[in-house]
Amino acid sequence: MKLISKIIVLFGLLCSISQLSWSRERELRDELAFLTDKQNKGRAFGSPELQSVSFYLYRQFKAAGLRTTVQSFAAGGKVGHNIIAVTPGWFKEYIVVGAYYDGVGEINGEVYPSADANASGVAVMLSLARSLPKHADGAVGVIFLAMDGHSASMSGAKSFVEQYKSIYNIKLMVNLDTMGSSLEPVNPRFPNYIIALGASSYRFALDNANRQTRLDINYDYYGSSNFTNLFYRNISDQKWFLQAGIPAVMFTSGITKHTNKSTDTMDNLDLPMLTKRLLLIETWLQHQL
Repeated sequence: MKLISKIIVLFGLLCSISQLSWSRERELRDELAFLTDKQNKGRAFGSPELQSVSFYLYRQFKAAGLRTTVQSFAAGGKVGHNIIAVTPGWFKEYIVVGAYYDGVGEINGEVYPSADANASGVAVMLSLARSLPKHADGAVGVIFLAMDGHSASMSGAKSFVEQYKSIYNIKLMVNLDTMGSSLEPVNPRFPNYIIALGASSYRFALDNANRQTRLDINYDYYGSSNFTNLFYRNISDQKWFLQAGIPAVMFTSGITKHTNKSTDTMDNLDLPMLTKRLLLIETWLQHQL
């Protein structure tokens, strides 16, 4: 009887995990469908369509009960808008969870949906914004940062650091950048994977968080120290945090043949895999708060 009871409990636990995963996957799908909709015309920096997306992000953060503000900045003759959402209360330290939301836009009448780069990261950030704040009940709060201006020299990230580094004691920046593909696994034998640049010091905590998702976590960019350094320090938004002396971790699934092309659509994303990556990051961050 004891064995049967244990089996029933285990079965119930597995069903609960499966239900949670399915619910989160549906949430990600809905966000991606909105962000990549043709009406947004690829979310080009400085476009009216991107401004509409910024209003949407603002509303989603507010609905999650976060203290939400807009930071406007100028870049290349255009105006960008960072959407900043902070867990209520005041904390000794903060973790910034960020994702850039501008995309390629429309070129010669053809829309570039920018699904993987970076609607995928934005969808994960919004899901975390709804789930993580309830865990911020200690000394560490969370700042959710929807960054504009990635395509304009990552000007949104730079503007945030310049204005808010002196206001918030930021212990870590977590950048969610191009996270939805499974087309380019680091090791073909392990297709369930994620790349976590700058995360070596969190290896033990990530391994613990990975017990359910069982992803192949890679701490460099396809085994290349040169590309690791390039992606980590120069071509994604954590660059400005690193230059300001703020530690950062970048989560990504890597560049594919669709990156920054008109074929970067939802059809080329792996939503079950993106869900696993979300759950891994969420579990890890819960233990950092």
